[in-house]
Amino acid sequence: MTNSKCVEKIPTAKAEPQFEQSENKGKQIGIMGGTFNPVHIAHLVAAEQALTKLHLDEVWFIPDNIPPHKNAPLTSAKDRATMLDLATRDNPHFRVKLLELFRGGVSYTIDTLRYLKEKAPQNNYYLIMGSDQVNSFHTWKEAPELAKMATLVGIRRPGYPQDPQYPMIWVDAPDIRLSSTAIRRSVATGTSIRYLVPEPVRLYIEEKGLYLD
Repeated sequence: MTNSKCVEKIPTAKAEPQFEQSENKGKQIGIMGGTFNPVHIAHLVAAEQALTKLHLDEVWFIPDNIPPHKNAPLTSAKDRATMLDLATRDNPHFRVKLLELFRGGVSYTIDTLRYLKEKAPQNNYYLIMGSDQVNSFHTWKEAPELAKMATLVGIRRPGYPQDPQYPMIWVDAPDIRLSSTAIRRSVATGTSIRYLVPEPVRLYIEEKGLYLD
């Protein structure tokens, strides 16, 4: 389990634990949540497609502290946040926000959106979800209220049955069938993950010996 104490020493300049309160002009902000264990190219492609097709100003990657719907052991908060920073630092429209890691406990999107709406109500927030998240969204904590607070955006996957129970904006993206689970399995079995994750992330995983167990 991760906690806020292990996040305080994250040595990354772009990963931001705090929320800027100085900006008065509203922005169109995409939100991508998840464990990012590890972040991979499908995450980045989906974010870029949503950014460009919906004319967003930024996409914020917000890693979970403890996900409510997953039971698999997590790599440390520090490692996951560092990999996100490495993966996004070359895109000026991508930002890493450590709000949920610093809040601690189980990460509920409704809590994060309430915080963001309180700190910067002038922004419009777009909750970007993969096809699997679209189909399970109705099970999320306070889903009806969450759907009112943010515009829901689904990344369309060809051939994947999609049954949204709330209004949804659909974004088409290249069909990259890739998961963090598959990447962890590949690392554990000695299979190459080159080109499946950004190269700095691959090198970090190798250097730290992540996912070998």
